[in-house]
Amino acid sequence: MFDDFFVRALFAGVGVALIAGPLGSFIVWRRMAYFGDTMAHSALLGVALSLLMEINLTLSVFAVAASVSLFLLLLQRRQALSADALLGILSHSTLAIGLVLVAFMYWVRIDLNAYLFGDILAVSRMDIALVWGGGVLTIGVLIAFWRSLLAATVNHELAEAEGLQPERARLVLMLLMALVIAIAMKVVGIMLITSLLIIPAATARRFSPTPEIMAVFAALIGAVAVVGGLFGSLKFDTPSGPSIVVAALVLFLISLLPASWKRREVS
Repeated sequence: MFDDFFVRALFAGVGVALIAGPLGSFIVWRRMAYFGDTMAHSALLGVALSLLMEINLTLSVFAVAASVSLFLLLLQRRQALSADALLGILSHSTLAIGLVLVAFMYWVRIDLNAYLFGDILAVSRMDIALVWGGGVLTIGVLIAFWRSLLAATVNHELAEAEGLQPERARLVLMLLMALVIAIAMKVVGIMLITSLLIIPAATARRFSPTPEIMAVFAALIGAVAVVGGLFGSLKFDTPSGPSIVVAALVLFLISLLPASWKRREVS
């Protein structure tokens, strides 16, 4: 039998993967990978503020990530700089401010590696409840806004003409990303969250005839990557968070093989 901590890690990791898959599909469709990276980097500022003000970590990270996304929307409307320049400024600035704040808090001992790269083997039952509870909320909101999100992704002007409020859908998507980053941080860490969002969705894209099937496949591929990464981490004594991302990368590389090669391998 596996130790209790390993079973908890499996439950938490699979829960995050099932949320990240459908949400990551929209990130891939909308080409928002750099935006996801920016929000993930802002999570360290949320960690620093949580320690400074002694508030709930998940709530603090969500508040900072959501604030960064709203601030980005405001700056984009002013059109002072290009989107990629704004993302670069916000990404590195929030990460740097978080690191500086942590350095100033000399009275707090903090393991930055656990926040940067995750510590899935240390998740508690409360963390699992948070992941699955947040997951149910995220999937529910995605289902409720699926039509408007998909229409805005395909054609913003057409969605607006049909009264589907694409700007509201974009805001919902950003807030959901902030929520997933907040609850996934402990599993794969700040630096690797975007990988778990993007790689399974990019893998699923090659096998999916419809957006709905891609969202489901992305969730399943992410779950397989979590299980494979955790077992690989256990076998080879490697860090769990990076091992999960490596497993996702292996699945992506396998998906790139020519169809004829894969048929020969099966036969």
